[in-house]
Amino acid sequence: MSDVVVLEVLLYGAQIGTLTRVAGDRTIFAFSEDYIADENRPTLGLSFKTALGELITEFRPYQKRLMPYFSNLLPEGHMRTYLAERAGVNPEREFFLLQALGADLPGAISIRQADGAGGTADLPDDSIDNESDRTSSGSQALRFSLAGVQLKFSAIQEARGGLTIPARGVGGSWIVKLQSQHFDHVPENEYSMMTLARMIGMDVPAIELVPVESIANLPTEMLTTKGPALAVERFDRLPNNGAVHIEDFAQVFGVYPADKYGQASYMNIGKVIAAEGDTKDIAEFIRRLTFNTLIGNADMHLKNWSVIYHDRRRASLAPAYDFVSTIPYIPDENAALKFSRTKRFSEFSEDELSHLAARARLPERLVLDTARETIELFHQNWAEQKAHLPLSSKVAETIEHHLAKLPIASGAGA
Repeated sequence: MSDVVVLEVLLYGAQIGTLTRVAGDRTIFAFSEDYIADENRPTLGLSFKTALGELITEFRPYQKRLMPYFSNLLPEGHMRTYLAERAGVNPEREFFLLQALGADLPGAISIRQADGAGGTADLPDDSIDNESDRTSSGSQALRFSLAGVQLKFSAIQEARGGLTIPARGVGGSWIVKLQSQHFDHVPENEYSMMTLARMIGMDVPAIELVPVESIANLPTEMLTTKGPALAVERFDRLPNNGAVHIEDFAQVFGVYPADKYGQASYMNIGKVIAAEGDTKDIAEFIRRLTFNTLIGNADMHLKNWSVIYHDRRRASLAPAYDFVSTIPYIPDENAALKFSRTKRFSEFSEDELSHLAARARLPERLVLDTARETIELFHQNWAEQKAHLPLSSKVAETIEHHLAKLPIASGAGA
């Protein structure tokens, strides 16, 4: 068998490039000539542009792992292990994992074999864990990739109102997030935080808590999960089964998922939003940054921020996702990333915001006014809603204790 395997990279269903695996387990990406020549080409990602907005067309080969942009399309941790086992693919062999999961990736990108075939039938021996996987994986693989570590599935909203996991995991317009194996009531926590965020005015997709047993076609081994699942409408899918392209900030900055906590700051994210978006995006960014500081979300890393391409070319801030108060599970005094000079929640002050605004070239008055408004609305809605949200007493009490330690939450952080 030849060492060369070619995958086509499609954007909105049209081929724009190839990923080629050659000897030595090296892969290289190349844009198609037609995509390069198209002056009105849809944007694949901001990392493929120079500072002047020109398309980058030369890329070095990568060994074993894919280049960061494509590596970030794949799930991490337990989710990767689970899907790799279902597909019969070694989870460390990213090229073949992308080949197996490429039919339903985040955004408007998809991957297929160059000959138009799909599945794992043509995978070489060294990409597959064992012979039993080779014979069983093709029909059993849940063929979608939702980046992240939490167990979650793509689901279809049925006409009768229920959710169904597609037989082959492709085509769902909802994400179903199951209970965590390690922490209690995470779906209820996320539902509550996202509900509060919407009340404060943030761009939040439709969400609901649903009984696990009401989700049709969920893998049998998942039915032992106790507690409801969180269903989130996918903002990268359209009612006509079309797709809207998105990319997360690990892709934007060209860093691997393992580096999502250390290679950039919120100031860096703000600088991109200032360059690519408008004042509405800037206000939304500050609103989310302030809110997640108030609730004690120490996990707002690069992959929990994304841009979206509504017109296929220009980036704007994508809707909110993955808002969870993490401090009840893992006590932490620090945010996932630096704000501008510090990671400490207690040092998230108006002075720190002014420093962030200056370095990211954001309008200082807009930044400070938005933060103040967010804090005021948070206190108002938290006081009114905390007893009515599906939060455990531990989560509510931990947030209260956290707020008491934040000078900015009491107006003393100016």
